[in-house]
Amino acid sequence: MRPAWLCRSCAASWPCGPARLDLLTEFRGHSIALAFYLAASMYQAMDDMHHLGSRPAPGVLHTRFLGWLSPRRSPRPHAG
Repeated sequence: MRPAWLCRSCAASWPCGPARLDLLTEFRGHSIALAFYLAASMYQAMDDMHHLGSRPAPGVLHTRFLGWLSPRRSPRPHAG
């Protein structure tokens, strides 16, 4: 995976579809921990890519690492 951040199984950009499913399973019930893990991974990937001479756009990396997570919606307080 590191330093190129490609999947070891399919060579797609990590986290690929199967890796995302694995992560959701591994972190089931711990969505905040998953988000922190992916954010830390995104920053590691950014650092690795810069060392390899690549200059990835932060927005592209954000979409790749965090954009696929579903935001947890909490119920709105009842006004009244």
